[in-house]
Amino acid sequence: MTTNKNKIINDPVYGFITIPNDLIFEIIEHPFFQRLRQIKQLGMTSLIYPGALHTRFHHAIGSMYLMQQTLYSLRSKNVEISNEEFEGCLIAILLHDIGHGPFSHTLEFNLLNQVKHEQLSVLFFERLNTEFNGHLDLALKIFTNQYPRKFFSQLVSSQLDIDRLDYLKRDSYFTGVSEGKIGSERIINMLNVHDDEIVVEEKGIYSIENFLSARRLMYWQVYLHKTAVSAEEMLIKLIKRAKFLTQNGVKVEATPALKLLLERNIELRHFHEDPEILDLFALLDDTDVWASMKFWREHEDTVLSGLSSKLLERRIFKIILANEKPLKEWVDTLKNKIQVKYQLSAEELEFFTGSGQISNSAYISSGQKIKIMTKKGLVLDIVKATDLPNIKAMSKIVTKHFFCWPEVD
Repeated sequence: MTTNKNKIINDPVYGFITIPNDLIFEIIEHPFFQRLRQIKQLGMTSLIYPGALHTRFHHAIGSMYLMQQTLYSLRSKNVEISNEEFEGCLIAILLHDIGHGPFSHTLEFNLLNQVKHEQLSVLFFERLNTEFNGHLDLALKIFTNQYPRKFFSQLVSSQLDIDRLDYLKRDSYFTGVSEGKIGSERIINMLNVHDDEIVVEEKGIYSIENFLSARRLMYWQVYLHKTAVSAEEMLIKLIKRAKFLTQNGVKVEATPALKLLLERNIELRHFHEDPEILDLFALLDDTDVWASMKFWREHEDTVLSGLSSKLLERRIFKIILANEKPLKEWVDTLKNKIQVKYQLSAEELEFFTGSGQISNSAYISSGQKIKIMTKKGLVLDIVKATDLPNIKAMSKIVTKHFFCWPEVD
């Protein structure tokens, strides 16, 4: 094992981050983790916010740092945390996104057949645990919520977890959307443990309101920005077309790892049946898709070349977002215009338009709750603990319908 020698990473959000020990340093150095340098945190969002070029690597390191600060804070409040638990929790958050593929969430269910990135993260975790001779056992239990002390898993994944504390602050910083700023340090210092659950001390309630408000605003302004939704829909259609052509005998150039996923409809069971598939998936990142697009823009297939050219040149489909689905008559008329202008068959036309719905909910009151501990020791769901109307409103799910299409005028 390479000696750590207190390696330091200079992070633009938090400053200098020290990698705490040799094991974590070796995990970060592993090719599985280094691959995250080539996967953008926000997928296609850099087409809208040019600064949004940060990666899953940035986010994972930042999350590890915040977890470190959280565990130090809990220890200062006499929460018993062993050195093994401390290390396990850091590794769990460090690897929480290791299963992401190219463009993060955008292609999650398109390159693979209904395989969630969390399931792939477990596969990567298990492989790394084998390579590191079982030293990731405790971290894996925390990650999969199998560890008896449940609050550790809550810090990794819940409605107020370290993952969200980092990505909100980081995404706000790199997009320049100031509405997403949160007081992560303040929130961390207000966390405590009660009956093996993470709670927020009552004096931190306004920081939580700001956290939920920032999350809701970031969804509308960044994560669900209509132009980003349109660009992602184009990318999804592009990959679907590449898979369709490949599986119907048409030659489609692609990098070796991407080619495998175009040729086969890989499900979770295939990863268990053939461990080499995980190694191939581990070679995939955003650059595979961008590089392949440069071949596809010259392809004889109108859809493949057309979508590739538009994405490479940032000619994003127009899009409407509305509370109701667009009228069928309006959609049919528009589709006819598109079909004529681009000389598309009825089958090809479906790749040149996109539709669906998006939802925004800052706080799901029916899920794992954010709990407030009052000064008298009572523990309440934040919706009941506060008289702030904003939090009650933010527990409502808002759904909008979208339709996107290429220029026709």
